[in-house]
Amino acid sequence: MGDGGEERVVITPRRSPGEPVLAGPGLLLVNPAEAGAGISLAQTAGWRRQRLFHSNLWHNQAGAGWLAGPAVGSPMAVLCLEKLIALGAGPVIALGWAGGLAPYLALGDIVLPTSALSEEGTSRHYPLPEPPLPAEGLLTSLERVLATAALPFRRGAVWTTDAPYRETMAKVEKYRQAGICAVEMEYAALATVAAFRGVELVELLLISDLVRPDYPWQPAFNRKEFRRRSRALLELLFHFIRRGEF
Repeated sequence: MGDGGEERVVITPRRSPGEPVLAGPGLLLVNPAEAGAGISLAQTAGWRRQRLFHSNLWHNQAGAGWLAGPAVGSPMAVLCLEKLIALGAGPVIALGWAGGLAPYLALGDIVLPTSALSEEGTSRHYPLPEPPLPAEGLLTSLERVLATAALPFRRGAVWTTDAPYRETMAKVEKYRQAGICAVEMEYAALATVAAFRGVELVELLLISDLVRPDYPWQPAFNRKEFRRRSRALLELLFHFIRRGEF
């Protein structure tokens, strides 16, 4: 869409000399767990490492494919996404975690966001004429990949927050009643910036905890079964990225 319309920005994201030119689709791994696991996958594939702010970028020197992360929270996620786009990345498949609000969600379920209620501060700096939508063709490709592995999923609206320690039960109930199924920290900003820059982006969210007004918070971050599911999803997505099937 541009670099801010009639306003001239101070810093424009760009590729610097010596930095790689990215080709094809890749993975933005929000959480340190998947980003750490991605290192072994990238090394085994012979990909090259490049620093990406406080994060890492691994790219295929022999063709298409890349992965980057971690990038927790909207500001860091957007900082990474802007640089990735400047290097030629796209389409972008983000992988993150979310708290389940909807009663039909269980730990380890998969949600594909279709819209977001934004309570983060980054997306407001990227004005759009209308709320961003996921790239439908890319979303369909992601659904096909999940179907090949017999992995069920749900589409749904999410709540993006900057302040997980300020999620209140009143908000949880209010947003749940409004049809929002999960809460996370990056999607609204990522979707907005992708639309602003004209790049296709979708996200896959793994339900890592349950946020319900009727019983205590239930996290699964450190459970072995959750970690196994997280790793299996990463390996599945990486396999299809390497084959260029997004």
